[in-house]
Amino acid sequence: MENAKILIVQTAFIGDVILITPLIRALHELYPQAQLHAMVVPGAAKLLENNPHLQQVIPYAKRKISLWAMARKLKAMGFDLAVSPHSSGRTHLLLWLSGIKRRIGFDRSWLPWLLTDKIPHPTNMHKIKKNLLLLKFLSPREFGMQTELFPSELDRKKADGMLLSFENRPLVAIAPGSIWATKCWLIERYTSLAKELAARGYGIVLIGGESDLDKCLAIEKAVQDTPGTVLNLAGKTNLLESAAVIGNCRLMLCNDSGALHIANAMQTRVFAFFGPTVQSIGYYPYREGDRIFETELDCRPCGSHGHHKCPLKHHDCMRRIEVQPVLHAIQEAIPKAGY
Repeated sequence: MENAKILIVQTAFIGDVILITPLIRALHELYPQAQLHAMVVPGAAKLLENNPHLQQVIPYAKRKISLWAMARKLKAMGFDLAVSPHSSGRTHLLLWLSGIKRRIGFDRSWLPWLLTDKIPHPTNMHKIKKNLLLLKFLSPREFGMQTELFPSELDRKKADGMLLSFENRPLVAIAPGSIWATKCWLIERYTSLAKELAARGYGIVLIGGESDLDKCLAIEKAVQDTPGTVLNLAGKTNLLESAAVIGNCRLMLCNDSGALHIANAMQTRVFAFFGPTVQSIGYYPYREGDRIFETELDCRPCGSHGHHKCPLKHHDCMRRIEVQPVLHAIQEAIPKAGY
């Protein structure tokens, strides 16, 4: 394995890709002379840019490139080992068709028998630790959980320039969006909290993609009477530029979403709202000082990702999270706003 070509596969969401960065680093520590390649969906490829442990990032547009075409491409690259935290039958089949001799993954989904080495997918464990368990086939060593992203110097300079207008205000990043509607704390709560923060001298940086623009505009409008307190970056930055901005903030306030994992990777404290999902699924913020706001309900969790509408039509998991406890927690975490 010392000079092997190794493929790491994670073709799920942005957060899932960030959570494989400890696995990438651990494989590099185990085999510093090996060539490490990562295969991810095109929308997440930016996240692994500049990663010093990787030889190459292979984008795989699953809806545009056939399984057979990608298998031929991987076979031509001549991989010796594949480690796949992405436990789908399609991925198992792809790796088998690619002729990779050793294929490590989780014993779940369909076709797990196409893997050469597999372990049961554990429960009640952070996803990072689950991923690292796959290395037990290669080494008994323990590895660190810290995720990592590598914004370029240009990304960092751009972020610094965008934040100049805040002067010495302590910065709170707010990412109000999610792919799944029920994962989102109510927008009126976000706007109320933003008004309270602005009045106390905090700077607010709004983070999100183009799909989050309406929510970010609503928050921006709510604090327009307090000039110089808000910067709306929704749809204006790529993932690594956003990471650089978040790295300059004292706190990330968000839903159970990719923003949570970007903030953890940039070692920015996370306050997250969990509604339809729960911590035992394994995607919670893991650093010291991080905090989750949630309401205990018998109907939680209602799925591993949430839904577009509450199955019980009340959405109490989010409605019962009030503004004042969150505001108080932020003031405790960042006690001196300086205004």
